[in-house]
Amino acid sequence: MQWQTCVLLLCVTAILADDEWREVKTAQGPVRGRKHPTEDIYTFFNIPYATAPVGVDRFKAPLPPPVWLQPYDAVEKPVVCPQPVFPFPDLQLNKLVKQENCLIANVFVPNTNKKNLSVVVYVHGGAFIMGWGDMFRATQLMNKKDIIVVTFNYRLGVHGFLCLGTEDAPGNAGMKDQVALLRWVQKNIGSFNGNPDDVTIIGYSAGSASVDLLMLSKSAEGLFHRVVPESGGNLAAFAIQRDPVEIAKTFARQLNFTNVDDIYALGEFYKTTPLEILTSDPFFDRTDSTFLFSPCVERNMGQETFLTESPLTILKNGKYKKLPVLYGFAEMEGLLRVDYFSIWKQKMNDKFSDFLPADLKFKSEEEREEVAHKVKRFYFGDEPVSEDSILQYVNFFSDVLFMHPMLWATKLHVEAGNNQIYLYEYSFVDEDVPEVPHTNIRGATHCAQSLAVLDGKNLTHKSHTDESLATPKYQKMKKTMRDIWYNFIKTGKPVPEVSSLPAWPLAGADRSPHMSLGQKIELRGVLLEERTLFWDDIYQRYYREPIPPPTPPPKSRAEL
Repeated sequence: MQWQTCVLLLCVTAILADDEWREVKTAQGPVRGRKHPTEDIYTFFNIPYATAPVGVDRFKAPLPPPVWLQPYDAVEKPVVCPQPVFPFPDLQLNKLVKQENCLIANVFVPNTNKKNLSVVVYVHGGAFIMGWGDMFRATQLMNKKDIIVVTFNYRLGVHGFLCLGTEDAPGNAGMKDQVALLRWVQKNIGSFNGNPDDVTIIGYSAGSASVDLLMLSKSAEGLFHRVVPESGGNLAAFAIQRDPVEIAKTFARQLNFTNVDDIYALGEFYKTTPLEILTSDPFFDRTDSTFLFSPCVERNMGQETFLTESPLTILKNGKYKKLPVLYGFAEMEGLLRVDYFSIWKQKMNDKFSDFLPADLKFKSEEEREEVAHKVKRFYFGDEPVSEDSILQYVNFFSDVLFMHPMLWATKLHVEAGNNQIYLYEYSFVDEDVPEVPHTNIRGATHCAQSLAVLDGKNLTHKSHTDESLATPKYQKMKKTMRDIWYNFIKTGKPVPEVSSLPAWPLAGADRSPHMSLGQKIELRGVLLEERTLFWDDIYQRYYREPIPPPTPPPKSRAEL
């Protein structure tokens, strides 16, 4: 009897062990994922989807991933790409492992035997300077057990976006990482029971600008089928470097390197300076709506490129694959800049032209000051920037960073023949949202809609650990937002024909209609018409096209 009991216990233990782990055969070799402790999903962490070149090759395109014969235990280990410390006091980064070869993917798979599951690839934000794939999770989109979620790291800051137009630093390494991830998904997601012909890419903030750029890149064409950019567009000043070589020179001077006009010496400086130094500055306090290093227009060097024309040119020409797009932002995106208000209000009064976005150009300093005066008067009238006008301050940064670029792109998309654009503004707030300083008003901050869709926990924020602590109103809103996103992922439409939500028609070139996602969900007309038309006029007159790096001179014998 005793031996029968032992055998029974061994059998039960084996079943439990089998249930705890799931092995998947990928193109690289077998991978073992683990059952989530509280959710009915399997997690596969830290799978290398590509290899980041290191040392003097650190700025080149990603290489193929490693291969293995023995099962790879895809367990949680917080690997991140080199980056600065986050400028937020409540983040706990001591557990993160920064490493140069940081290109890993995380795959979240529902516990089901179903095949051909829809796939969601989430691109993280962080101004192209910081962040990592597992910063937030989206497992609540998986409740119906018919969606797989993939998150991943890509190279950041100088590491990902130095763009010299040379063989050693052609540009857009971080975006080429993203393309490599999407190719990895195409090749491997079927092994996880995912459908490579049913992929939606979603991104927030810089991730939003990323998925918007991916839609325009020939190198990414055919790798995904629906796009959800959340608060960030391909026409934003921060999305594309205007003059990448000049930006590289400027930053090198800040690091006390002086021989910046020799492109090969400049490249050598970047190749030999430790990444800890090159990625230590978050560039978060820049007043020109950029964070310095970001994607660029590449010089065509006879190798695969990510982007060789400006987003504006591609949109105007319509030479890109038209896909369903769920496009929008939060009502007060400019709250991203509210922490700088006490410092910047006086600077704005002293010289407002310093706050014009970097993607504007002027014939003279007089013209620049004239436009700056026009913009300041539009938002603040004849009054100085002060505590009484902080909402106008928020509106200004909302518009130049996020709203106008996305609304401008909406118009161009439709004019180019993309009749699959769904437009929204997210404005939901409840009593948990702090009031805007110096007011009694609450507003939906940068990427508030993303936080509503993503899990109610961020692994580094103490304040977002338990979704059940959210107010009942916010819990209800999160459910509604997840339903909308789920519908779009599954069908390319945010609201099905039979729904308690209002019908959601496609947007036209006039940026109408749009869905207002607030205390009440209702269809409205033109989105932010007066502010958008104001900036349309400015950009029609003064837009500064991004330029690729020039062809470098031939190397001297000493350099060969």
